[in-house]
Amino acid sequence: MAGVAFKGVSKIFGKDVKAVNDLNLEVKDQEFMVLVGPSGCGKTTALRMIAGLEEASLGDIMIGEVRVNDVPPKDRDIAMVFQNYALYPHMNVYDNIAFGLRLRELKGFFWQLANASEAKRIKEDIDNRVKEAARMLDIEKYLTRRPKELSGGQRQRVALARAIVRKPKVFLMDEPLSNLDAKLRVQTRYELISLHRKLGITTVYVTHDQVEAMTMGQRMAIMKDGVLQQCDKPEEVYSHPANKFVAGFIGSPPMNFLDAVIKDGRVDAGAFSLPLPSGHPAIAMNGQRVTLGIRPEELFDKALPTNVPATPDNTLKAVVDVMEPLGHEYVAYLQVNGAKLVASIDKETKLRPGSEAEILINLDRIHIFDADTEQAVR
Repeated sequence: MAGVAFKGVSKIFGKDVKAVNDLNLEVKDQEFMVLVGPSGCGKTTALRMIAGLEEASLGDIMIGEVRVNDVPPKDRDIAMVFQNYALYPHMNVYDNIAFGLRLRELKGFFWQLANASEAKRIKEDIDNRVKEAARMLDIEKYLTRRPKELSGGQRQRVALARAIVRKPKVFLMDEPLSNLDAKLRVQTRYELISLHRKLGITTVYVTHDQVEAMTMGQRMAIMKDGVLQQCDKPEEVYSHPANKFVAGFIGSPPMNFLDAVIKDGRVDAGAFSLPLPSGHPAIAMNGQRVTLGIRPEELFDKALPTNVPATPDNTLKAVVDVMEPLGHEYVAYLQVNGAKLVASIDKETKLRPGSEAEILINLDRIHIFDADTEQAVR
């Protein structure tokens, strides 16, 4: 096994298009790291540079202790799983999984030219590894089928099995679940997490889906416009976003943002004013413009039981515009003196469109961002 490191890595297309800009990131040995961000943020380009499919313009890429900038892709000891499954349609599942072993790790088809005992050993090794991978991914009964006879989820498992049999130092996965339906994505997420725990192979996983990033990654690296914004454990990124972009990208529904000003230890958003938590560094920013951030999960229907005590300072009078039922909760769209807020409300609520509501805010969980730099004030 081996870790992966980017040391001041940039990828420049043309004269001045920086797809990745001065990336410094370390993926630890046996870690499951997720690169996440919107389309065009540079995450796939970063992955392709690890694989050797793109050449770094600046900086060093390390796999283990080896600088691999000039190492051919075939010699980097990585296995890649793509968004499209890239299976050979004329081969059955068994041969698709075994093909890489025959061609590369076990010297292609040259075993046929070796002595009989060596050929038998290599055949048995291929067979054992293919069947073990198929067993791990529950596709043993499909080994004689061709790709066109499989569902999308089954094809994705075949692509994963083909990577597993290689026993590489690093797995690279480029949005491997994006072609699956919602239910199958959840199931396959679980299977990938379980697989990583069994194999312990360093994995770099690219996705634009923040739910995948939150649920799968031991750490997640959020990118925007080629620049790394934050890298930390999912719960830390959610609770302590480094800047406004990260705060808005991570979390569903997205965080509420309101323009505000710090006034005498309070954050004044115009439609309402909230006291800052004791000792908050924003207290020292008196008179400065900021952005107030409130997660929908930190807004509560006062009529329902909650651990947040009601005070005049944290109670807002609101009018309900829209209620979106999600089964376990409602997403409520609210108006507070002209300001719009989105709240995640427990399914037991009696609130309905057009009704008035009293909404509690968890003041300990509000977020303050500098209006100019958009960096978190904390």
